[in-house]
Amino acid sequence: MRAHSNTAIGNSESPKVITVSINGASRQFPRAISIAELIEEMGLTGKRIALERNGEIVPRSTFAAQQIADGDRMEIVVAVGGG
Repeated sequence: MRAHSNTAIGNSESPKVITVSINGASRQFPRAISIAELIEEMGLTGKRIALERNGEIVPRSTFAAQQIADGDRMEIVVAVGGG
């Protein structure tokens, strides 16, 4: 029996690292995740935030449905209260 790799050239199912820019810093993910998962991973769940993806404001109501994609550029602003 011969060993072989599951990552054949041209295999669309081969794993791909997703690289996105978040507030100017490059971050990598082993798979596509939703914006909601990204927010959770960053510890921002429940916080008042505004998120821009590739120049477009993303409504909070769509965070769970939208997947990040390789090359996305995101800006995340956290509202801070004070006086």
